[in-house]
Amino acid sequence: MKKIALIFSFVFLLNTYAQKPVFKGQEPIKQIVTTVKPVQKQWKGIFPFETDAVYFSNNFEGGRLNGIARENDSTYTVLITPENTPINISPWYAFKVWSKQKKQIYVTLTYSEGYKHRYNPKLSNDGLNWTSIDSTNYVEYEKGDKNFGPGSLALKAQMTLGVSSDTLWASAQELQTSKHVKKWVEGLSKKTFISNQQIGKSKEGRPLTALSIGNKRSKRMLMVISRQHPPEVTGYLAMKAFVETISSNSRLAKKFRKKFTTYIVPLMNPDGVDNGNWRHSSGGIDLNRDWTHFNQPETLAVSKFIEEKENETNGKFYFGIDFHSTWDDIYYTIADSFKGNMPGLVPEWLDNVKKAIPDYNPNIRPSDTMEPAIISRNYFYVAHGMEALVFEIGDNTPRGFIKEKGRLSAIELMKLMLSKL
Repeated sequence: MKKIALIFSFVFLLNTYAQKPVFKGQEPIKQIVTTVKPVQKQWKGIFPFETDAVYFSNNFEGGRLNGIARENDSTYTVLITPENTPINISPWYAFKVWSKQKKQIYVTLTYSEGYKHRYNPKLSNDGLNWTSIDSTNYVEYEKGDKNFGPGSLALKAQMTLGVSSDTLWASAQELQTSKHVKKWVEGLSKKTFISNQQIGKSKEGRPLTALSIGNKRSKRMLMVISRQHPPEVTGYLAMKAFVETISSNSRLAKKFRKKFTTYIVPLMNPDGVDNGNWRHSSGGIDLNRDWTHFNQPETLAVSKFIEEKENETNGKFYFGIDFHSTWDDIYYTIADSFKGNMPGLVPEWLDNVKKAIPDYNPNIRPSDTMEPAIISRNYFYVAHGMEALVFEIGDNTPRGFIKEKGRLSAIELMKLMLSKL
């Protein structure tokens, strides 16, 4: 009975997570100049309202609160601005709030002109465990008339929060900063077949870490990256489940690790994440437009790492995947006409994923434009012959389904790649 209940629960998630109609994908990628641009640092500290005994703070990794005004003794308006412009509409916010007395307050999220509210608030009492705000305590104003995407967004949103002397955290998505990623990497690295190394540093000097899973001498390799864009936490969560499945004690995973080595850079943009940026690095650049010129240290470090592994092993990278987040779950693949180091791998894999997940119909958007190779997927294919894709997870995809999707995707990929040897 327990197994039947789990199946029904899983099917329910599938039927409720997807937005309708199906997301048609982003506009064609445009080439931009990726030399360093100035960014505006936010002031970090405590915003006190002594009259009300209410206090706000952005003074932590991942925090973003650019200004706040008191409307009355229980209502406050927060301003969120980006690190620089132009920038896409992914306005990250994260702050702490507490009060000397237990009370109810109203916090309105507003944004600089031309930008709108995107992420439904997540709340936490410890900065580690998060829940979505109750719908009765959350309202959006002046929403667009579209189902999703920029045309669906509201100009502002208001939260009703119960505050006390215990700190309450409010954030656009779960906080997963460099310290959280480091803890995850160190935990995985306790396994004998997993190691990690620093492959470079970000512009602000934060370490760029790569995990190695499996037989380091193998000539057959995979490349996994995540968090080029700071707010894209759902993609990171899918990546974790994907990597943890390859690292598991299953018979399949053990067999796969003997034949293939998987390399992972779980946090491509640690500066952007820790500074609470909307999208860019501390160089003021969208890293996923810098895979041809390599003007930014983060993309340059990963490209050199890939080249070094090919030279060390005299081998090939057969698969490359870049985890992101967007309005709805979508796979940005390469058109079938392009043949890499394992032709047909990605479409066959996604077909197997579809079969493995009940009632699941993957939203697949192939591209027939590979050059200029300014994004990771194109670079992986053009420079190294990888069968590559961008794996996007919806902002509001249920966390249980994210984990299951990552797990089953890894299982189907391992089975398929082993069958092609």
